[in-house]
Amino acid sequence: MNIRTVKTTAFDDQAPGTSGLRRRTRRFMQPGYLENFVQSIFDAMAPHERGTLVLGGDGRFHNLEAARVIVCMAAANGFSRVVVGKDALLSTPAASALIRALGADGGIVLSASHNPGGADADFGVKFNNASGAPAPAATTRRIEECSRRIDRYLVVDDPGIDLRRLATFRLGTTRVDVVDPVDGYEQLMQRCFDFDRLRRGFADGRLSVCFDAMHAVTGPYARRILEDTLGAAQGSVVNATPLPDFGGAHPDPNLAHAAALVRHMRTDDAPLLGAASDGDGDRNLLLGRGFFVGPSDSLAVLAAHARRIPQFAAGLTGVARSMPTSRAVGLVAAALEIPCFETPTGWKYFGNLLDAGSINLCGEESFGTGGDHVREKDGLWTVLAWLTLLEAANQPVDALVKDHWRRFGRHVYCRHDYEGLDADSARTMMSALVESLPALPGTRVEGRVIEGAGEFHYHDPVDGTDSGAEGVQVFLAGGERIVYRLSGTGTRGATLRVYLEQFRETRREVDALRANAPLGRVASTLAGIARFTGRRRPTLRT
Repeated sequence: MNIRTVKTTAFDDQAPGTSGLRRRTRRFMQPGYLENFVQSIFDAMAPHERGTLVLGGDGRFHNLEAARVIVCMAAANGFSRVVVGKDALLSTPAASALIRALGADGGIVLSASHNPGGADADFGVKFNNASGAPAPAATTRRIEECSRRIDRYLVVDDPGIDLRRLATFRLGTTRVDVVDPVDGYEQLMQRCFDFDRLRRGFADGRLSVCFDAMHAVTGPYARRILEDTLGAAQGSVVNATPLPDFGGAHPDPNLAHAAALVRHMRTDDAPLLGAASDGDGDRNLLLGRGFFVGPSDSLAVLAAHARRIPQFAAGLTGVARSMPTSRAVGLVAAALEIPCFETPTGWKYFGNLLDAGSINLCGEESFGTGGDHVREKDGLWTVLAWLTLLEAANQPVDALVKDHWRRFGRHVYCRHDYEGLDADSARTMMSALVESLPALPGTRVEGRVIEGAGEFHYHDPVDGTDSGAEGVQVFLAGGERIVYRLSGTGTRGATLRVYLEQFRETRREVDALRANAPLGRVASTLAGIARFTGRRRPTLRT
């Protein structure tokens, strides 16, 4: 094995964001760009951490080629073992599970999550630590520091690595195992849920599902588990073959991008549960017949019925939500007399709480929910959890959620996304909003009284670290709340996310988008969105 030291120069845009480094695919295909970032990850690791590395991705364009490069770089950097999914596939939750099962030193996930795929779309690289969680801020800072001073990377010549078949081979002293990407994850799901009971539910017709894999990585997982193992009707999983460009669609499981599933769930022959997952398999969309389950409500309902899920048979130790997520789960936690933690957006902030046993269920506003079985949000796990609740309750999705609202009240909640904004204009708007915060309490905006406002700061109760400037919250009279946050997951310009929330004790059903429209106008006026960005309406409302 000939280890080559390749001279290189640093790129100025390799600071990892919320979920690793995401850029346009052609940027990653530029000579040295992928190699520089991967070498920076390896340089940020201690020498004793170069034991086992897990590797896989969501199957998007350039996934397989990038994986081959990383295998050769791992061998050159002295890793003793690389475990990679067949076809270089691993869903994000499956990668987390494999890292934990193997006691690996970390893993690299090749994905830009819900962003489009293709040569002219997006690509991403994310590092997960030995717990299976996304790298914490201290690690990503080290990676960024290494990327700024890098002057060489190490690689061995590719001898014709074949990642398309199950195999074990060696590159010098490095053992490379190409494994089935689904096996370990399915075994973990069998420990989390009662598969025999779910199988009976599908067999006697009490359970039925339509799962839209969106031509992304979850397709093989959903088809194996839902159809082959649990006995859901053949064809229950649609768009199940991962494609490099996700079939030309946007692999984001929301009401806009999963429109065909939404339409199907409004028909007379709709199944009990409709679901979808995103590019790398960590997000979820949940639908009943003609009924949308918001991610905040999903988390709250799962918490309220947690003991019905075998994984939580002993009860919940605590729950956590990201700050922009609605406060619905907090009411459940109060009733259960367990703690509810509020963290910044980004699954890495849940990691310490999960590792410490402070929580075993958590969720965030971006269609993400998960438990303590992995250290990532998990789309298919959430679907199995909901199937478990539906089988136990023997009632449809809308009845289960409406019963929850009758018991706890309803947090009417939605999100407005302003995508592709000029980054400087978006930052200027946020800076002006922050500067105005001290003067806001007691003022009126379009007839509404502001009771409080401030930037969100987080103190990690486990390791004592502090995170600041994680978004702006505005609290209005009557329990209404507006949250502003610049997202770190886009690759073009800036994305402003505005979250709108009001609490209602009434049992009357309302459409969240319509009910929050006046609050949306308040949010736009208060921040001067049109004035600073030129946008008079959101790109997407969910």
